[in-house]
Amino acid sequence: MEWLPDILGDDFEACAFPAAGPDGVERTATLVRHVPGAGTGRGAPGRTGGNPPRAVLFLHGWSDYFFNEELATFWAGQGFAFYALDMHNHGRSLQAGKYGGYVADLDDYDAEITAAIGIIMSLQPEGQPAPSVALMGHSTGGLIAALWASRHPGVVAQLVLDSPWLEMHGSPALRRAARTMVEPLARFRPEAVIRLPERSFYWRSVSSAAEGEWTLDENYRPPRAFPVRAGWLSAVLAGQSRVARGLNINVPILVLISGASANGMFWKESMRRTDAVLDVNTIALRALSLGRTVTLERIDGALHDVFLSAPRVRADAYNRLARWLRAYVLTDGNSA
Repeated sequence: MEWLPDILGDDFEACAFPAAGPDGVERTATLVRHVPGAGTGRGAPGRTGGNPPRAVLFLHGWSDYFFNEELATFWAGQGFAFYALDMHNHGRSLQAGKYGGYVADLDDYDAEITAAIGIIMSLQPEGQPAPSVALMGHSTGGLIAALWASRHPGVVAQLVLDSPWLEMHGSPALRRAARTMVEPLARFRPEAVIRLPERSFYWRSVSSAAEGEWTLDENYRPPRAFPVRAGWLSAVLAGQSRVARGLNINVPILVLISGASANGMFWKESMRRTDAVLDVNTIALRALSLGRTVTLERIDGALHDVFLSAPRVRADAYNRLARWLRAYVLTDGNSA
């Protein structure tokens, strides 16, 4: 494996690696790690004789990639080695000739998530125990993280979900109706584009190129997102159906969502302080299907990604996350 300087600059490195899914197809993903002091040769994991006893792996949302340096700094401050995975067909892992954001089955991400956690474990110096790993996911990445954790019990110690896309906007009935309409097309023409109204409201509220504060690479995170393809939407709907049936995840789970949603075909000022993507009330109810120990935090004024919200709002989110970690993580890195 070769770690190279990352697009985020000092303190970050990236490594691309192949992973073969359950269908036998080999796909490329990219693991990003936070290495405080790497730009000065100080503090990089594995270089100074010891790693933190805990680690966290972050999964981005659909049509997205990892760029939130502040999130990495927070986790490091909590005693975690921070890693993020740009999953195949996303961000740093985009390849010419491949459809951005496309996947035909959410299980296709299993191999790269498993491999990434294996890499994280392997970086621990000889003689030190393997780190306890938390899994964190945002939006579609939150759905993927929850499904992965349910299929791989005993691997991660905690699950943190930032506005996970656990259900369609509105109601389970809408999901069932959408699945009925999409599945025939997904079966025979999975890569067909489904024409939906294009909205860039969330991007507008986040990007410094519009009215937000975050610098986004539009090659990795296009303003109007990648085209929605039938196979991808069918995969998401199938994953949400599994959540609805109950996942029985047996580790502590934290779900963070905005206090309110804003929807519609036209921009409105409330979209600066609400979730303009998901129905937060539906997500709050569906979160109860995840497992036995679920904590729900509703963050007033938060965007769809609560950790990209206004400084005061995301400070509240970080404080709530830190409080939860104090409650559910012991000093030896195991779950409470």
